[in-house]
Amino acid sequence: MPADPITVVGIGPDGWAGLTSPAQAALLQAEVLLGSPRQLALTPSSLDAVRVPWPSPLSEALPRLLEEHHGRRICVLASGDPTFHGIGTTLVRLLGAVHVIPHPSSVSLACARLGWPQDQVQVVSAVTNPVDRLHPHLQPDRRILVLSRTAQTPAEVAQLLVARGYGKSAFTVLEQLDGPAERVRTTTASDWSHEVDPLNVIAIHCPPDAPVLSTVPGLPDDAYEHDGQLTKREVRAVSLSRLAPVPGQLLWDIGGGAGSIAIEWSRHHHTNRAIAIERDPTRADRLERNATALGAAVTVVQGAAPAALEGLEVPDAIFIGGGATAPGLFDACWNALRPGGRLVANGVTLETEALIIQWYKTYGGDLVRLDVQRASPIGTMTGWRPAMPVTIWSVVK
Repeated sequence: MPADPITVVGIGPDGWAGLTSPAQAALLQAEVLLGSPRQLALTPSSLDAVRVPWPSPLSEALPRLLEEHHGRRICVLASGDPTFHGIGTTLVRLLGAVHVIPHPSSVSLACARLGWPQDQVQVVSAVTNPVDRLHPHLQPDRRILVLSRTAQTPAEVAQLLVARGYGKSAFTVLEQLDGPAERVRTTTASDWSHEVDPLNVIAIHCPPDAPVLSTVPGLPDDAYEHDGQLTKREVRAVSLSRLAPVPGQLLWDIGGGAGSIAIEWSRHHHTNRAIAIERDPTRADRLERNATALGAAVTVVQGAAPAALEGLEVPDAIFIGGGATAPGLFDACWNALRPGGRLVANGVTLETEALIIQWYKTYGGDLVRLDVQRASPIGTMTGWRPAMPVTIWSVVK
């Protein structure tokens, strides 16, 4: 770590004039000033510090830059609040401690302009994530702020909203917030057609009568593109309740099929991730399309388990929905699972059920059989048609 702690200074489009006295003092004392060309241009040319613009890709170059200027007083410029989707968080992860002088974030400024209660607004970053990650947050009467990556982001978001049936959403783009060129424009998502500044934030107020696609496990089966290889809605809800999604955790979905388990695990919280293993290339492609359409952070590995599990990130939970009879599969999963992790295996065939019962006798856990019947026409009347029963085994390591 440098002899003097690195100072991270949040700066807005208003530049030097908008900085607090401590922020200005930190910049005046700096020997090295790191930031984007736009941020560096906001500071007075009279500063004595050596100006170093961020290289690309930044994540790979950052440790080298810090080592190169080791022992000198370093100031890092950040947009708005450095620890809110900013470089401050990255530096804390690398160094363990930095001195942060925040500026109002784009979110706080946008809420101030709109009169929105900040604690009731969902923030989605399109800076480091694809725009489709917005999908799980689209709910009736919800207020959402999207942090844009480029000048094209508002058009991409508007198109997504229209495609999801949210075209009537109030759609506001706020550009250059708190700067001399600040501009705020509101239309509906379906009417948006403006060119904007690259420095922008998008505010969405979803209509109260918009279509519902909940983040609670058990989406309708027709929410997925599938060929019949799909964990059905009721079984999916029960299986996910036993997998117990926790924010920030990783799931392995083995025998991914249409990807419903992996997708609904990831939709539970924006920090959840899943790796879906699917040996059939056609199904793997379909799984990726489903994950994109539903905004889920799912990585698809095309291959057969257990060989395809080699080298994957250690999981917090594992779902075995297919391929349970493959030699060595269970042992590979059990050995990979973190202590305290959850494993759930589903079976509909006698062969898979026999294995599951054997695992249950050896490792304990909880064993249930789920029978689901659906109302269906029988001539001019209605009766119950049973689906194949599913055996569900769940265990905590």
